[in-house]
Amino acid sequence: MDSFLRRLKYYGIGFLIGLLFVVVFFQNRGCSWLPANRVKNSFLDRVIVIPEDQQKFLDSKGLTDQDVINVLNDGNVEFEKSQKQTDPKVYFLEKEFEKKGNVHFFFTLPNESFVCEVHLKEGRASAVKNTTSGFGRIIHFPKDENLVFVDSTDIVTCQQEQLGLINPLDIYKLFKKSARIDFSKTNYAVRPKAEQYIEFYDFKKRKIGVKTIWYKNKINITSFDLPFKNECK
Repeated sequence: MDSFLRRLKYYGIGFLIGLLFVVVFFQNRGCSWLPANRVKNSFLDRVIVIPEDQQKFLDSKGLTDQDVINVLNDGNVEFEKSQKQTDPKVYFLEKEFEKKGNVHFFFTLPNESFVCEVHLKEGRASAVKNTTSGFGRIIHFPKDENLVFVDSTDIVTCQQEQLGLINPLDIYKLFKKSARIDFSKTNYAVRPKAEQYIEFYDFKKRKIGVKTIWYKNKINITSFDLPFKNECK
């Protein structure tokens, strides 16, 4: 019995040392089960967007896209300064930058949406709302090459054929190069799924618009707005 208790004690000590090592040294990479890191991963699992009016504030602070991503790596989530029961959910994060000082960010999680907006100019979470006008620049896509899924209806397939964009992987590559969110045509309130409107340029430099929803962690394209006469019926 004494031998068993001694082994159990050593096991417990080793487990605690290992846990401390993971928490201190690996942070977000090794502790996805911690509440703060689960929230951060929720952002990274979505398309992170900076609205136009927030971009000006970001520039005025001398902050870069990488600074925003760094907040999700080692910034602090302040739950008491967040709004977790609203639509959108709004989370307060802050980070001390070596040359830029302490900066706070708000990250939104609109219900049933693949979009996460970055806000900086508001002073408190309750003042942060879904953006309804202008455009949003995309600074992050989830790491999933099969992120884009296209409806298989006859009309949508016909639209793809007219555009020469049959392969969703090609659409995903174009998204990463030039896509932006048009908030004026985005409707977060639609149910059962919020509808996001994305603009991008195809291989022929034509501006294409697509209506999308978030379905099973994929960007599901439900229709295309063509840059020429739509002959699909």
